[in-house]
Amino acid sequence: MKVTLITVVFNCQEFIEQCILSVIGQDYPSLEYIVIDGRSTDNTSNIIQRYADQIDYYLSELDHGMYDALNKGIAAATGDLIGVLNADDYLVDQSIISQLVQLLISNNADAVYGNLNYVKRTDNNVVKRKWRSNSFNRKDFERGWMPAHPTLFIRKNFFKTYGGYALHLGTAADYELILRMLYRYRLNAVFLDKLVLHMRTGGMSNKNYKSLLSAAINDYRAMVSNDIPMPVLALIFKKVRKISQFI
Repeated sequence: MKVTLITVVFNCQEFIEQCILSVIGQDYPSLEYIVIDGRSTDNTSNIIQRYADQIDYYLSELDHGMYDALNKGIAAATGDLIGVLNADDYLVDQSIISQLVQLLISNNADAVYGNLNYVKRTDNNVVKRKWRSNSFNRKDFERGWMPAHPTLFIRKNFFKTYGGYALHLGTAADYELILRMLYRYRLNAVFLDKLVLHMRTGGMSNKNYKSLLSAAINDYRAMVSNDIPMPVLALIFKKVRKISQFI
C-alpha cells in the first residue's frame, strides 16, 4: 500500500526541518511526501530545497489558507492512504507509518488514527496536553467525540467520493471532514493506541477569544451540516472533553 503524507506550510522556518526529517526518516518503503508552500517569505523555502530529492511533490504558490493547500495536496496525491502532518509538528518515531498501515490492512479498514501530545511551542520536551483517543461507535460523535485530526489517515478513494476540506468553515474544516467521513458516511476507522506525533501549541483556532468563538460557531455549523442531533449539546460535550487532556 502506498501512503501519501502532506505537509502544508507558510513561514515556518523554525520547525519545518524537524517535520521533514520525521517523514523522510520513516522506515515504511512506499511513502510519498508532498509539501505545499503558500509562498513563504522567510527561509522556509530554502530549508525545503535542502531535501528536494526526498520530497516527491513540491508546490509553492499563493493559496486561500491551510485547507485550500491541503486540497491541492490531496489532488496531487498518488497514494492509496492519505495523512496530514502540519509544518510545526513531527512524527515521534521512524516506524509509526508502518504501524498505522499494518493495523489498517489487518482490519481491512477505511481509516486509521492514534494519539498525540501537545508540546510547548518553544520547548518540545514540555508536554502541555495529551490527546489519548479510543475506539469509537457512531454515537460518540453525538457526544462531542472526535479523533485527533493530525493522526488520521484515510484511503484516498473516499476523498474522491466524498470530497475534501470545506473552505467556508474556517478552522473547523478538519472537524467537518471527520464528521462527514466517519459519522455521515460511516467509514470504518481503527484506533492505534500509540503516540503518533507531537503537535506544538499555538494553533489557528486558539489565538484569542474571537478565534475561539469563531471556532465554536464553525463547529456547530459542521455538526448541523452532518446531521448531528442536538448540536448545541454535542458542542458543549466537545469542549468539556478537552479538560481530560490536561490531566
